[in-house]
Amino acid sequence: MLCKKTEIKKTCRGILTPKMETSSKAESSLQKSSLDVHTENNNLLHKSTSDAVILSVVDMESSQDGDSDEDTTPGLDGFSGLSPYERKRLKNISENANFFASLQLSESAARLREMIKKRQPPESKRKKPKKRENETGCRRSMRLLKVDPSGVSLPATAAQPTLVADENPLLPPGPLEMTPENLDDNNEVFKEFLQTWTEISKTSSTKTENKLSSIKSYKVNLSGMAISEDTVHKVTQGSICTMAVHPSETRTLVAAGAKSGQVGLWDLTQQPKEDGIYVFHPHSKPVSCLYFSPANPANILSLSYDGTLRCGDFSKALFEEVYRNERSSFSSFDFLAEDASTLIVGHWDGSMSLVDRRTPGTSYEKLIHSALNKIRTVHVHPVYKQYFIAAGLRDVHIYDARHLKPRGSQPLIYLTEHTKSIASAYFSPITGNRVVTTCADCKLRIFDSSCISSQVPLLTTIRHNTITGRWLTRFQAVWDPKQEDCIIVGSMEYPRRVEIFHETGKWVHSFLGEYLASVCSINAMHPNRSILAGGNSSGKIHVFMN
Repeated sequence: MLCKKTEIKKTCRGILTPKMETSSKAESSLQKSSLDVHTENNNLLHKSTSDAVILSVVDMESSQDGDSDEDTTPGLDGFSGLSPYERKRLKNISENANFFASLQLSESAARLREMIKKRQPPESKRKKPKKRENETGCRRSMRLLKVDPSGVSLPATAAQPTLVADENPLLPPGPLEMTPENLDDNNEVFKEFLQTWTEISKTSSTKTENKLSSIKSYKVNLSGMAISEDTVHKVTQGSICTMAVHPSETRTLVAAGAKSGQVGLWDLTQQPKEDGIYVFHPHSKPVSCLYFSPANPANILSLSYDGTLRCGDFSKALFEEVYRNERSSFSSFDFLAEDASTLIVGHWDGSMSLVDRRTPGTSYEKLIHSALNKIRTVHVHPVYKQYFIAAGLRDVHIYDARHLKPRGSQPLIYLTEHTKSIASAYFSPITGNRVVTTCADCKLRIFDSSCISSQVPLLTTIRHNTITGRWLTRFQAVWDPKQEDCIIVGSMEYPRRVEIFHETGKWVHSFLGEYLASVCSINAMHPNRSILAGGNSSGKIHVFMN
């Protein structure tokens, strides 16, 4: 049996070899007549032909009789040695080739290529507009073309560097003359005003003891205070950053420090009211703090961002320089002694300076680097002058001035209950047993500072809108110097008002009026009389009085 299979394989190989060559020739003729796109199909067809031949050989091996039906298709007599499957396959190939040839696909493809080539748009070139002969062109600046008006070109000049002048140059060191900007040099009204300061100092030198009155009598007193057209006037240029009320019993004097560096003084007893306004310019940058001297009411001390602290002496008509540090910017100050001889000055960079006015020169006695990154306000305890409070960016520290060290001083007490930026922190004016802080989280906080040596717990939190925005001065809640359990603060509510709260958080009174049409961010109360002064962002002063 094995010998028979071997002979069959040899016979098939001899027969299939010329037949496969013939089929290859037929396929090559078909490739010439078909499209170029079908070349890959023809290769696959050739591969399938060889595979089919192998299959036929296997079938021949597996068949034991060798008997098969023969296809007597005409035109395939030369392939009589092939199996019926191979003969049928070659017949299908020839029929398909004839069918594709009748379709004339190659001619159609050639025509399509020619049509595509013809339809391709030519490269578009932008045509330049033709210039009209008598057309007028655009006018151009002869100055920019560097052409003389007569038509002659100017000679080229070397560009010179332009020096940008400082918008706020520092004022020269030393004393400055007290000359009002809004009045003439030879104004007789101002000269008479300077002569009255001697009498003002005498009447205000005697101190009156402030006794805490009841809330009922205090409310009655506040309800009698009103605003009128005569008590509202523009005093400075720009926003008011700080205010102070003179402690005189006979005259009503209100001072304001502005963002422009001006210090305005308004004498409300002078009529008409325009004649009682005097504007000075002792600083080149915003005035951040302003106080009348507790020892000499004829002196007003002003602190500025320009790094200077000046004392305006109305008896001499001079602004004397007390402290100068051009490398730093000052934020606040307060008196460490009753005679106003020593001062504590807060810097915006977090440092503090001890200044002694009795020492010749304009330098500091000691420069202290605190634990705060920034200092907004400093305030001295009214009874124990060695203690002072400093409001930083988000923390409030209480220090002992006797233990300050230049390279870093640790505070006695930390007040860390604030969650956002702090605007101010002040002791209560008579006993110092309370501390009020103003924070950007819309809360006024009152602390118990009766025992500074141990702790300062939080007593009350008052919800109050302190979001003043970009263009208004930030609110600073201050104590009423006559009623130390009540605080005064501006308000964003309509109609515009100035509000007073008790230390327990209860509302006490709101100052309203037809002539109060703007937000008074900074407010100050007279220490003995029923007078309230408020300043707004346009430089106006509003005064409520009996």
